Amino acid sequence: MLRRRETLLATSLRPKRRVSTYVFIWKTEKATGSILRMFKLLFLILSVLVTTSFAVDLPAKKYLNLAAIKTMVAGAEAEAKKRNVEVTICIVDESGNLLFLQKADAASLNTIQWAQKKARHAAFYRAPSKNAADEVKKGNVEVLAFPDFFPNQGGLPIQLDGQTLGGIAASGAKSEIDEAIAQAGLDALFKK
Repeated sequence: MLRRRETLLATSLRPKRRVSTYVFIWKTEKATGSILRMFKLLFLILSVLVTTSFAVDLPAKKYLNLAAIKTMVAGAEAEAKKRNVEVTICIVDESGNLLFLQKADAASLNTIQWAQKKARHAAFYRAPSKNAADEVKKGNVEVLAFPDFFPNQGGLPIQLDGQTLGGIAASGAKSEIDEAIAQAGLDALFKK
């Protein structure tokens, strides 16, 4: 609030005259109360905005945990043992990152790379790596320029509720047997 204050100014050489100045007079009780109310209102508005912005339901992402990986590996190993073959088993996530790799003692060294490529193809393209081999057999060699495209049977995508979680592959036996071993891993996971 603004109030006018008048004072008399006296000097020895001049006559006395009135000088007007404006002085701010704060009513501390009302001003403090209104500032507190303003901060409370601001806090209330901000808290409502924050809670409504974080209240949005985010989609739930499924992923391969260690228990799921161990289950698939056990199923794939059992199928390889049943068929009496030595293979390399590989599991990758949906981005192609290696989650599990196991080479049997008698499997050749090149199966390490081949199993990873089959699994990555299955995860990236959300399709069995056999589809890539079929495309090349049809004469569609342009597909070989695609990144991580690997035309060899034996890799399968790991899919649940329409979402690709990764890929599983086996390498070291005939391509059909490799795919059957990978399928046994999926069957163990999904209890088929």
